[in-house]
Amino acid sequence: MRLNKWRHITKLDPDKDNTEKIVKTVMNSGTDAVMLSGTMGITKKKVLNLFEMIRDYDMPKIQEPSSPDYILKDVDYLFIPSVINTDDHRWICGIHKEWVQNFDIPWDKVVPEAYIVLNQYSSVGRLTGSRCDLNEEEAVAYAVMAEKFFKFPIIYIEYSGIYGDERIVRAVSDSVKEAKLFYGGGIDNKEKAEEMRKYATIVVGNIIYEDLNAYLETI
Repeated sequence: MRLNKWRHITKLDPDKDNTEKIVKTVMNSGTDAVMLSGTMGITKKKVLNLFEMIRDYDMPKIQEPSSPDYILKDVDYLFIPSVINTDDHRWICGIHKEWVQNFDIPWDKVVPEAYIVLNQYSSVGRLTGSRCDLNEEEAVAYAVMAEKFFKFPIIYIEYSGIYGDERIVRAVSDSVKEAKLFYGGGIDNKEKAEEMRKYATIVVGNIIYEDLNAYLETI
């Protein structure tokens, strides 16, 4: 799977103002892949409009769909998250069961992700009721459980909007042997990108809409 070689992924949010300048900068930046992903305000029209802007670029394209109603047929990968540090089973497997039962999913493109959400104030943290106050041992236990018991190919540490605890990311990285570790949250300069990239493939998003030059420094 070629994603095993990726070190830098750019996340574009269909609900944000994705101007031609932003899209062109991202698609020519040297990032390894582009992910279409967002939690709030996502509609089919917004998803389709953004995909049309990136369609013709020669770069791996990922969709992390917020609903099966918005699944794109022409992306390279569908990253399907399960939030494993919530007590609400809907976000672990409940909604996924509904997708399987009611929709035609292109399984050859599906890559499951085990999300460990660690920002309680983020949209995804509030929506899923994630238990975000994990210490290192608890975060490692979730990651090992996801890797060993459930064979998730990706474990995603998500701080979503804030820069995370380097000690937790390092501890999880040291414990995960087979799954690919992703990290997302608060990477808005070269130094933070270099620090977290020692442990994981980094996912960079919010800074795109704030400072394109700072975004380019993360690559």
